[in-house]
Amino acid sequence: MARAQAENRIILTFDKDFGELAFRFGLSAASGVILFRISPSSSVSIAQIVVAVLASRTDWAGYFTVVEPDRIRMKPLLDRS
Repeated sequence: MARAQAENRIILTFDKDFGELAFRFGLSAASGVILFRISPSSSVSIAQIVVAVLASRTDWAGYFTVVEPDRIRMKPLLDRS
């Protein structure tokens, strides 16, 4: 998380703990987290879904995003600058 914050990067993860970490430790609003809560059948399927989701929007920075099979939910990260 520190590296993502220092480089204004977006974290892509399947690990639910990143939500708690992002809010507890104040991940910068210039960064973002995308949590994938999906269960595809293969690594190829996962890659296709990730690429499609990332291509669907450009406003990932500043949000904690949860990607589920039927929806995308976005919650703003706090601006701590």
